[in-house]
Amino acid sequence: MSKGADQIHKSIKEEYENQNRILSFDEYLDLVRAEPVKQVRSSAQYVTDMMDFFGRDEIETGSPKARRFKVFDQEFADTRFRLVGQEAVQENIYHILKSFIREGVNNKLVLLHGPNGSAKSSIINCLMRGMEEYSQRPDGAVYRFHWVFPVDRHGKAGLGLGRDGSNKDDDLTSYAKLPDTEIAARVSCELRDHPLFLVPLRQRTALLHELNLPKGFIQSEYVQKGDLSQKSKKIFEALLRSHKGDYRKVLRYVQVERFYISKRYRDAAVTIEPQMHVDATAQQITMDRSASMLPSSLQFLSLFDLHGDLVDGNRGIVEYNDLLKRPIDAFKYLLTTTETGTVSIGGTTAFIDSLLIGTCNEAQLDAFKEYPDFPSFRARIELVRVPYLLDYKKETEIYKTQVRRLAGDRHVAPHTLESAALWAVLCRLKKPNASHYPGNFAYLVNSITPSEKSRLLAEGLMPTRLSSEERKLLKSHIDDVRAEYAGVPYYEGRIGPSPREMKIILFNALERNDKGILSPLGLFDELDDFVKRTSEYDYLREDVVEGYHDCRAFIQTSRDTYLDNLDTEVRSCLGVHDDDQYASFLRKYILNVTAHLKKEKIRNPVTERLEAADPTLMDEFEKVVGVLEDREHFRQNIMTQLGVYALENPEAGREGMIYSRVFPDLMKRIRDFYIDEHSQLMKRVFDVITLFEQRGGAPLLDQGRTRTVEQIDAEKIALSMVDNMKRKFGYNDISAREAFVYLFQKRY
Repeated sequence: MSKGADQIHKSIKEEYENQNRILSFDEYLDLVRAEPVKQVRSSAQYVTDMMDFFGRDEIETGSPKARRFKVFDQEFADTRFRLVGQEAVQENIYHILKSFIREGVNNKLVLLHGPNGSAKSSIINCLMRGMEEYSQRPDGAVYRFHWVFPVDRHGKAGLGLGRDGSNKDDDLTSYAKLPDTEIAARVSCELRDHPLFLVPLRQRTALLHELNLPKGFIQSEYVQKGDLSQKSKKIFEALLRSHKGDYRKVLRYVQVERFYISKRYRDAAVTIEPQMHVDATAQQITMDRSASMLPSSLQFLSLFDLHGDLVDGNRGIVEYNDLLKRPIDAFKYLLTTTETGTVSIGGTTAFIDSLLIGTCNEAQLDAFKEYPDFPSFRARIELVRVPYLLDYKKETEIYKTQVRRLAGDRHVAPHTLESAALWAVLCRLKKPNASHYPGNFAYLVNSITPSEKSRLLAEGLMPTRLSSEERKLLKSHIDDVRAEYAGVPYYEGRIGPSPREMKIILFNALERNDKGILSPLGLFDELDDFVKRTSEYDYLREDVVEGYHDCRAFIQTSRDTYLDNLDTEVRSCLGVHDDDQYASFLRKYILNVTAHLKKEKIRNPVTERLEAADPTLMDEFEKVVGVLEDREHFRQNIMTQLGVYALENPEAGREGMIYSRVFPDLMKRIRDFYIDEHSQLMKRVFDVITLFEQRGGAPLLDQGRTRTVEQIDAEKIALSMVDNMKRKFGYNDISAREAFVYLFQKRY
């Protein structure tokens, strides 16, 4: 064996030995006493422990902080499959599981409902992958058992009895770790019954009572009252008879094995598709050739192997994908299963401990609510709403994952995905209803536009048109705006384009682009065609309510937002726009206004002398931002806004305060003031780029052409601008030129 192979061999062997994969029953009881909480927990406790194991983060949502469980980030598996957003759904599922733990039984099916493509299956898949990973860790170790029968002197399975009837294995307390050559037969329990089921109920109750469980720990009914499957029960009773009631000798045949949750191999993680067959069956194993290897005392038994989704998913998680697509009679058994924790299989009753979780869309759920037996089902179903995202920044994260696989090595221009996400979220928003709010706030919330609401929900940003008092009022009600439609059937996020539909739109925009890139321009063209398909999508036929649900107009909103961002980037790359300089101008103005109103002096940073406020600087600033009203009133209002911001954001000290964030409207006015002097430069660069495109992409600085000094300078500026756009913002040559031409044509 080579050195490399030898190292692999040693590593695998050490890992195997450290994982306690095979135990005798006595060794397992020692483990139970050492780790009682881990070994007697239910499936609900296992899932919550898994979620806690990976931890959680406090996240900013533009409102109060929310908790996000890290298991949904999938950093241990593949971050391409991470769940974006849906923190409220995560928290809801966690609390439902906690209620199951308090009840001692998973007495309801958790049904995730929402529009198509809202990440219902992704949520369950994240939980399954988390359980798979957790089961590999020491904290997530979980065990099952098998029956093992040693070879007697004739090479057949026996009960450890020699030909003369003497017990040749009195010195062997367990057959669990016999080598395979000395094992004649091995009978597994397909249900993965808990090893503690091998302790009869009365003795098990005493054992559980003796365990050092923490105060307040609630034992599940499954561990307390569950029993062996029919096959294991028959084997247990037969062995007990053969050994004349010697329980210790019965336990010799028990091999406790650690198992690992796996969706691929259907070990305690199973997805049931909406097909037309039952979820569990039984098959007699005495007709199988392996039965001949069992001890003669067991061969007369009618033993059955259990099969099916519920069997494979026991002690883990069972997903009913699109549950309500099945005929309702096909899952009526769930009423009994959730209520009793048992299921009838082939004439026997099996104890089940699984988290049953399903998915359905809203149309299916609405139809189900009309079914006569719905009240019976409702008592055994825990509904969890999974809406579309209303935060366009988070929506963008979904597209980044999808487009990475979609585009391959083709270039995706900046702002393409953000523009798509903004359009999708705008289509999902509902207009705030003034009647839902107190009188002093009703008029304000009624005036919020779709674009303003999207910024409010994503970033907590207040409309710049509002006064300081109005901003303060809106901020105090932002949670009410978020939750306004949470309790109604037609909630916000129920209708609108799904991420799946947006993926198709982005794919079409990419494939139809003859330049081989995915850019906002191609996206907008694709959206223009898409909104004409009103017969295919209900949300395209929604009545427009004061600007809301206007999917066609939202394309222009996305265009305008894109142009605003692009304008800032282009002017920055041309060197004619410097936010740092504008922010410095704003800061100096505020310092001078403060000193002026308080009749104080400010220290000159150069001379270190105290000086009065500079009236020239204040006048220049107010001219730039276009102050038309009384200037003293304007200055006093600036101080009021500053005070309100300081009160609302105590962590932002006066010295560390970023004034450009406090006064974004003033920053915009400064930028707009200088737009005229930039227009001529923009025109020169536009002429260069246009000529470049007409000449089929020849180098901008072509030494073979005769041109004026002004043309050479313009070409250098254009080349520098394109390089800056590539370096600073991630454009390539094609997307940079395309974006600049589009900006100039639309804005200049």
